[in-house]
Amino acid sequence: MITPEAQKRAKILTFWKKHGDDATKEAFTVSRPTLFRWQKHLDEGRGKLEALNPKSRAPIHRRKRVVPKPVEYLIVKERMMECVGKEKLAVLLEEDGIAVLSSSTVGRILSDMKKRSKLPDPVRITISGKTGRMLEKKPPKKRMKLRSKGHAGELVKADTIVRFMSGIKRYVVTAMDCNNEFAFAYGYTSHASKSTADFMKLFRHVAPFDVTHIQTDNGSEFADHFELLLEKEDIVHFHTYPRCPKMNAEIERFNRTLSEAFISKNRHLLAYDLPQFNKKLMEWLLWYNTRRPHWSLGLKSPMRYICDSLPTKESHMWWTSTRL
Repeated sequence: MITPEAQKRAKILTFWKKHGDDATKEAFTVSRPTLFRWQKHLDEGRGKLEALNPKSRAPIHRRKRVVPKPVEYLIVKERMMECVGKEKLAVLLEEDGIAVLSSSTVGRILSDMKKRSKLPDPVRITISGKTGRMLEKKPPKKRMKLRSKGHAGELVKADTIVRFMSGIKRYVVTAMDCNNEFAFAYGYTSHASKSTADFMKLFRHVAPFDVTHIQTDNGSEFADHFELLLEKEDIVHFHTYPRCPKMNAEIERFNRTLSEAFISKNRHLLAYDLPQFNKKLMEWLLWYNTRRPHWSLGLKSPMRYICDSLPTKESHMWWTSTRL
């Protein structure tokens, strides 16, 4: 592959052969040794322009970190007792008179030892409740999570409201589109990911738009079955940063409105008659999405705002609140 830089160098060499050193240096500010070096690369490459492609400037011989054996021995010994961090290891190394190292240096040593598999592998021993056998349980590998970072497209934010009534625990899963504030909610008896997966199916069925991106917190209800459904439906899943609810400010504000306007008035149904609670909740959501004016939408309801942004034919198709 011939890079633009190689093409530029070939033109400079052609100009050099025709006009000489002084004119080339004045026109391109390229020194004479550099020109000879480029010409040498071109000759070694048998005239092929690929030989003029910029080469890596990384040093051939790189320095390698040399860790004294006593330092490695102490780190392995202490990590066998407990998985202590770099700050504590730095203190122990200094107390034992082995070495005075900063915590950042110890951290780099730990990274090198981990790559060379010289650190003890943490293993938890558990007993199977069915068979009674001893099992080794290794910690799960951490998976990188996507962050929205100001996603500009269609983005739905979801959350869970937890309520206790007379020792009974109930969950209300909520979701809202950030662009048009169309919202949906549904009550469940379980906090499992199967419940949120079921909620996602309901939301996609009633939402008058395609759900392509969704953002949730890092709760366990938004894992497993929920993530499998999103992967199957090709929906991008963003996560908020830990202890950062302001990233989900829109859905948190809707949760407050839902709690004050509906849940607080129907706590008995939420605890003892969940189907009736969800039925009344659907009636309230119809009013919220088709009738309630929103300041952020120019005092329009979410459905009115959506329909006003659609062509005439489609807006009549989606509008559900008809008047005689």
